[in-house]
Amino acid sequence: MEWWEGRRSVVNADHSVRGDAVVDVRTRTGLTRALLWLVVAALAVRQTAVVLRQPPGERLTDLESWIGETGVLRVTGSLYDDGRFTGTPFAGLLLKPFTLSAAAPSAVVWTLGALLLVAALGAVAARALPEPVGRRTALLAVPAAIALLMLSLPVRNTFHLGQTGLLPVLLVLLAWFVVRDHRLRGVLVGLAAALQPVLLLFAALLWLTGKRRASVTAGAAFAFCTAAAWAAVPKDSWTYWVHHAAGAGLGERADSLANQSLHGVLLRLGLAGPAEIALFLVLAAAVTVIGVRRAVRYAQDGQPLLAVAVTGCVVVVVSPTAWQHQLLWVLLAVVGKVGKRASDRLVWPAVVVLVLTLPGKMLLPNVGPITSVRDNGLFLAALGAACLVPFLARTSPYWQRPVPTDHAKPVAARWRRVPLLPFWRRVLHRPNLLLELLLIRAVYSAYSQVRLAATAGRPVAEEHGRQIHAIEQWLHIDIELWVNHTVVEIAWLREFFDYYYSTFHFLVPLAILGVLYARRPADYRWARTSIGFATVLALVGFWLYPLAPPRLMPGLGFIDTLHGVQDFAKPDYGTLTGVTNQYAAMPSLHFGWSLWCGVVIVILAPKLWMKALGLLHPLFTVAAIVATANHWVLDAVGGGLVVALGFGLTYLLSGPRRLATDQKQKREQSQKHGERTDPVAVAVTAAAKAGEQRTAARSTVSVSVPAPAPAPAAESVPAPETVPAEVAEKVGGGT
Repeated sequence: MEWWEGRRSVVNADHSVRGDAVVDVRTRTGLTRALLWLVVAALAVRQTAVVLRQPPGERLTDLESWIGETGVLRVTGSLYDDGRFTGTPFAGLLLKPFTLSAAAPSAVVWTLGALLLVAALGAVAARALPEPVGRRTALLAVPAAIALLMLSLPVRNTFHLGQTGLLPVLLVLLAWFVVRDHRLRGVLVGLAAALQPVLLLFAALLWLTGKRRASVTAGAAFAFCTAAAWAAVPKDSWTYWVHHAAGAGLGERADSLANQSLHGVLLRLGLAGPAEIALFLVLAAAVTVIGVRRAVRYAQDGQPLLAVAVTGCVVVVVSPTAWQHQLLWVLLAVVGKVGKRASDRLVWPAVVVLVLTLPGKMLLPNVGPITSVRDNGLFLAALGAACLVPFLARTSPYWQRPVPTDHAKPVAARWRRVPLLPFWRRVLHRPNLLLELLLIRAVYSAYSQVRLAATAGRPVAEEHGRQIHAIEQWLHIDIELWVNHTVVEIAWLREFFDYYYSTFHFLVPLAILGVLYARRPADYRWARTSIGFATVLALVGFWLYPLAPPRLMPGLGFIDTLHGVQDFAKPDYGTLTGVTNQYAAMPSLHFGWSLWCGVVIVILAPKLWMKALGLLHPLFTVAAIVATANHWVLDAVGGGLVVALGFGLTYLLSGPRRLATDQKQKREQSQKHGERTDPVAVAVTAAAKAGEQRTAARSTVSVSVPAPAPAPAAESVPAPETVPAEVAEKVGGGT
């Protein structure tokens, strides 16, 4: 009986732990799903408002190519008179119903129809994910897909232009994942090709994957739609197919950055004439063969959505012109899995999402050879998805179970009530460099854009400047004017502080992050997270409290040592006023970042002289920002505050950074050899041990009692990667 009670306690413990965990997971999933749908609704409202609030001459420009002088859509005239319409004559026939209404109602109907197309695209794409799909993924996939589509550049461009770029993509997805009748599949693909001729490649994909009846039907449907367009609008058909070589000469110049096809890239490289055409045809044929073969392989592997995405990326590359509203295929390639390590799985999705949602100038700086990569980022992403990216097959052992991420053992906080987040665990290995660079650049570009917009104007900023000056006078720390004038009178000191202010602000933090990335990867994550939090908090300060620095305060007598004499009589003065927000002075990130550098060096530097050198940087920086009249003393205090909060948030999320004792290291080693640490295993093991002890205590009794059943075996998991020697002794800290 006692044995039975012991076994029942094990079952109850297991059920309690698992039941609570399941309820908690379902609650979090439901909240996340609701939040995603709210995001989708907000994006839809915002996109509709942006389109409808634009002046009539700037919205739906492709539709407005049919607008007459009276503001009513006209029936007569050619689609290609103004050169803005880039669709096929068959696409022009689809626009005929809009000629029966006024322009304003047409804009509303078109925008709402585009929203419905985006919703349908997201729903179909989410349902087409390769099996097996977890319950959480199935619940979140649809709103997440719609939100990504709404944020993508192709969809936003389609809304603005009034283009038909969404319809071909939806027709192809419906043909592959919704319709089961082979003939209807072919009809849908043929209709898509009639809107964008290069989409006939999907007819080839149908043929090569065994759907030959659908392939033949697709070719026949394309021919019928094209012939119908020739009969209805022969002049437009001649203009499109013959005069402009299947639309290659329509729209903007083919060598413009808007054309992200192979043809556009070759033209931008300086090639032209018959040589460029011949090279384009050869390279396009090679890309087609490689890409379609890869697509067939993925379709046979049970990844039809990836096969469709790869074929669409081939279409983007080999089209004579691939305008932005036609690049949605690249976003669909996000479903492919790349990499054997769990930590590398996010690299390809992050690259695709960033390239498809942010302008190129936000991803890469305008520096020499990088400029060409930045300007052709969408083309490179399409080419990579079509021919280069090594997507995993479903038969790969890493498809479901990638090499796990190597985490340090959690360390409890000094205060028990600190709410450490269980998912924010410290990773010991080095993060992916490409992903880090892209994320850092994207975050900094977004920060710069918001910083530039976070201004309330000169009067408010100067009023805040007078407030800060008055507080400093009351505290008797208003030393800025004396320091500024003293430094101006000493030429070499003025030059030193000018150089230090303009150079070391970025150089030192980047150098520290680079050294930590190469030598101390676990500490790199902790340090990078803390400076990121500090920067975001500083952005909040810029937005809420625009502040004029001393050099931009009229009547106080400060001398701008960097930008020269300011003309306060002009509304916008200063050499950088039109480039960046000159009133983002509180808090001072010049001092905040330098203080972060000093703290990191003091904590991590192995030598005493290195720690002392690290402390000199914030001291020199605070002297430079005051001497050059770029900040008040209280700005430095604000910079120190946001850095302290950045370190504090990192602590709250992931615990303190501590050195592990020998005993902790032994526990870590034992865990690596197979110990289970999850709550269910702990409860089961404890109850089983209790039952064994009771059995041993009654072993002297002659009555035969069955022995307790062994605890459930631990699930086999791949062995974690080896911890780098330089970070093996550290646990806790940031992520």
